[in-house]
Amino acid sequence: MSFDRRPLTPHDAADWAALWNAIEDADGSRAYLSEQDLREEFGDPGRDYPRGSVAIYHDGTMVGFGMLSCRSTADPVHDVRYWGGVHPAYRGRGLGGELLAWAEQAAVPLHEDRYPGRPLALSSGCLSRNAAAVALHEARGYQPVRWFHSMIRDLSAPLPQVAVPVGVQIAGYTPDMAEPALLVRNEAFRDHWNSTETSAQSWAHFLGHGAFRPGLSFLAYEGPEPLGMLISHEYHAYRDHTGLRDLYIALVGTRAAGRKRGIATALLATALSAARAEGYDQASLGVDADSLTGAVRLYERVGFTVDSTRTAYRKQLR
Repeated sequence: MSFDRRPLTPHDAADWAALWNAIEDADGSRAYLSEQDLREEFGDPGRDYPRGSVAIYHDGTMVGFGMLSCRSTADPVHDVRYWGGVHPAYRGRGLGGELLAWAEQAAVPLHEDRYPGRPLALSSGCLSRNAAAVALHEARGYQPVRWFHSMIRDLSAPLPQVAVPVGVQIAGYTPDMAEPALLVRNEAFRDHWNSTETSAQSWAHFLGHGAFRPGLSFLAYEGPEPLGMLISHEYHAYRDHTGLRDLYIALVGTRAAGRKRGIATALLATALSAARAEGYDQASLGVDADSLTGAVRLYERVGFTVDSTRTAYRKQLR
């Protein structure tokens, strides 16, 4: 077959969405995205689309893609992240291996521009049950380093009672809370595996996404001090494909001074109750399976169950 290869551009967003949703249908992970969702990806300050992306086309149809994201620090290693996939009808032709090989080469100049002389690694991942993707990563020398669960909560089932700790107030998100929410995010995730600081520019892009639902996002305060936050998203493509309204809890975090006080539980219970009142069918989130803060147990206590697991892979490049 004759394939055309070129960097992704915003004009490719519709083709990219069609490809991505075909992949999700085949693999069963259901993380559907719309043309608009992917068009907004081009504003991510951690990406260099001309040098750090590729689209593979056959007869006018996008059949594969690869994308690299650079991190905000290289301490101790600059861990460039790869995101890519191949259309189910085009698998078994070597395109997945080609995309990983492209990523390993394209990551080097992006890395040297930012952190010359520092160690470089490439991270990738796949559903743990996808035997072909697992075999591809292992054949190319990637090592499994972590596992992440996707968890779902049926909102028709009884919800936990909202019990706010004494002295703590939970407030609905307003635009003036962007900076306190970033403060919580960076401190709360500082001790999480492979986490780096989120810059003000990246945070503005994150909060500017069309999927952001400020009316279902909350901050917890003790007096004037922000201690916890919960940021929610909703993806219309998910509803279009499944018929269900899903509240995706993109971030939950508590600063060190607020841990083990029930603040995260109160934030979750508040969000779940508000989502059911607004007609959502379920809530979902992603979590590190080996979270040091006990996040998996926390989510299980409020009714979330594991739906699928992804394996994170890493390969040292230099």
